[in-house]
Amino acid sequence: MKPHIQAIADLDRVIHEPGRLMIVALLYAVETVDFLYLQHETAMNKGTLSSHIARLETEGYVSVEKTFRGKVPQTRLSLTQTGRASFEEYRKMLKRSL
Repeated sequence: MKPHIQAIADLDRVIHEPGRLMIVALLYAVETVDFLYLQHETAMNKGTLSSHIARLETEGYVSVEKTFRGKVPQTRLSLTQTGRASFEEYRKMLKRSL
C-alpha cells in the first residue's frame, strides 16, 4: 500500500467522524468551553452533540465538568492531554496523506 493511502487508513476513527472532528478542533483552540457554545458553533442539536461528547469522553479525549451557576446547570468541556495529543497526531497523519 502506498504511504499516503496507508496514512488515510491509519487516521484516528474517533476523531475523523465530522461531528467529533468539529468538537475536537474547537476544543483544541481553547482551554474550556460550555456546552451551549459548542452547540452554537457546531449547529448540532443537543442529542447529537451529547452523543459525540460521550464518545469522546469514553475515549478519554474530552473532560466534562457539570456545575451550577446559581441555580442554572452548566456543562464545561475541555480536551484532555490524551485528546490534545491524539488531535495533533491526527493532523500529522492527515498532512501525510495529502
